[in-house]
Amino acid sequence: MAARLKQLQSKAGQATQFVSKYGTAYYKQVMEQNKQYIQEPPTVEKCNELSKQLFYTRLASIPGRSESFWKEVDFVKHMWRNRHELKVEDAGIAALFGLECFAWFCAGEIVGRGFTFTGYFV
Repeated sequence: MAARLKQLQSKAGQATQFVSKYGTAYYKQVMEQNKQYIQEPPTVEKCNELSKQLFYTRLASIPGRSESFWKEVDFVKHMWRNRHELKVEDAGIAALFGLECFAWFCAGEIVGRGFTFTGYFV
């Protein structure tokens, strides 16, 4: 345990040295490349205004996203009704999609437990 702590401290020291050496130059480069996105004047009031704009813009996009969702649901219903016409490729894609969703669920559960493997695997 002590060896791992020393190793972690060493890595943290290296990271600190790297950031102190290259951090300022990287910051300036990123700010220069993205200056078109910077709002002037950079005040708390401007940040609050932009935050509200983002929130209400996202809120206004809900009807469009809801409409897209229901179109997808209708497409799935149509595919289910006509499942006898379903090709093997389509079924394979659907199975892979379901498997991917399950894998992301499992990964989320593992991350949520702090990267411990219990339940599903043990």
